[in-house]
Amino acid sequence: MRIGLAVPQYGAFANPEAIIEVSRAAEEMGFDSLWAGDRILNPINPSNPYPAGDGTMPREFAIFLEPLSVLTLAAAHTERIRLGTSTLNVLWYPPVILARSLTTLDVLSSGRLDAGFGLGWLEDEYTAVNVPWKGRGARLDETLDVLEKIWFSDVIEHNGELFTIPPTKILPKPKQGSRLPILLGGYTPASLRRVGRRADGWLGVGRPLDYLTSLWTIAQRSAEGAGRDPSSLRLVLRINAKLTDHKAEPDQVPSAGTLSQVIDYALAAVAAGADEIFLDLAQTATATSEVLDLAGTFLQGVRAG
Repeated sequence: MRIGLAVPQYGAFANPEAIIEVSRAAEEMGFDSLWAGDRILNPINPSNPYPAGDGTMPREFAIFLEPLSVLTLAAAHTERIRLGTSTLNVLWYPPVILARSLTTLDVLSSGRLDAGFGLGWLEDEYTAVNVPWKGRGARLDETLDVLEKIWFSDVIEHNGELFTIPPTKILPKPKQGSRLPILLGGYTPASLRRVGRRADGWLGVGRPLDYLTSLWTIAQRSAEGAGRDPSSLRLVLRINAKLTDHKAEPDQVPSAGTLSQVIDYALAAVAAGADEIFLDLAQTATATSEVLDLAGTFLQGVRAG
């Protein structure tokens, strides 16, 4: 079991001092990983509702730092702790540029990066970066094809429906091996089948465990059908917690609840098969000292089991 923490990145924590302080302290406290997300717009009249709560985007998202820059700063002030994107909205970036950016961060961090990819939920953001909203699944598959060629092959050539790369060499390669570990988000059956066919794991968000385990079963069966070992897949869960002083109703946990309730949820998730849990406190805490106090209690509670 691995335990991670979302690195300060948005809202009141969108500043270098918070990133450095929390990253250093998280490593010293014994956390296994730091994670950063991806958001580019805060629309006045959004095209799609936020996929949690009452559908309103958290007000903290009005200020949001770019994830790879945040993780690069965190890498510069740590030595051991792994770094992950949860999730990088992968289709916003040309795959050759994306490969270079991710490889650079992996090299600069001495091989500590997990590449977590998602498709996002807000059509307005696709409009802003001039990427079609329709056909996202096919675009993701071809993007993964390009990334794997760049990371695996000495000479790269690609002629696809969306991208063309003439025969070329692209160096360096990732520090940690032939390619970066790839984790995919998503909640549709097609998304989970893609996880099973070609990813190293699934990036989920804390929801009722019976729902999550039913989706996880789809990924595992897909892996088996593709001739892969289902046990090699990782299940990583993000908990976006709004902590309360009084116990929340069970169906609200872990999105809301006391810290004790969130710890109990994390332990139940691990018992249900989660390999890694990480906690985002930026919608609860108002200062880095509060983030670290709550994070330390969470870490101790989950480790104690």
